[in-house]
Amino acid sequence: METFAVALRDWRTRRRLSQLELALRAGTTQRHVSFMERGRSVPGRGMVVRVAESLELPLRERNGLLLAAGYAPTYPETTLDDPRLRPILDGMQRLLDGHRPYPAIVVDRYGTLVAHNDRFTLLTEGVDAELLRAPCNVLRLALHPRGMAPRIHNLGDWARHILERLTQEIARTPDDRLSALRTELEGYVPAPGVPEDGHLGFAVPVRLSSSLGELRLLTAITTFATAVDVTVSELKLETFLPADDATAAALGGP
Repeated sequence: METFAVALRDWRTRRRLSQLELALRAGTTQRHVSFMERGRSVPGRGMVVRVAESLELPLRERNGLLLAAGYAPTYPETTLDDPRLRPILDGMQRLLDGHRPYPAIVVDRYGTLVAHNDRFTLLTEGVDAELLRAPCNVLRLALHPRGMAPRIHNLGDWARHILERLTQEIARTPDDRLSALRTELEGYVPAPGVPEDGHLGFAVPVRLSSSLGELRLLTAITTFATAVDVTVSELKLETFLPADDATAAALGGP
């Protein structure tokens, strides 16, 4: 197992912080940070938590830093079928349903579908049923040649958007499973080119054929900023919004 000293130095370097900057954030001294990184000082549990917060680590990685320092994890990881999460999931389902007539989904850290509203079926028209079997991965669903890909008019742009988002997440928080998923997805998509004419500079819309005609959709992602449970902290509410008036009209929106 990686030692705390090595893990701390790796995370600080990855966050591009100097020892002094980390010390100021964590309320300690540069000397103390240096000693911790060289294994000359054994930090208390509270200091490990403060350092993890100062490094803006996700809860899963904060637990990992605690384990590396010899402490038990602080943040629980509750399974989705645990009754204690029912209020959270029910609340998210109300958000999903309230987003109609537009599609909306909830996914976990790896893009696994957790919940959706009934307009999600517009996105999955004609896809291979095997890709919809639980656990359904929406990133694979979007780019797989038997998924949504044949119906996406700007597949190059949309694939670039998905892969860049994954790349940024992996760079910020390395994860072997996410890296393997990115490698898989890269094999499904054409070589990247220049953005198409008419590409929106502020966001990437997906142009999708559907039974309602061509839809141009933007996405927005919402997370639980104050979560103290690993599972909840990794849930993402992804809402699809019309990128033009024609799409809003086709979906029956205002």
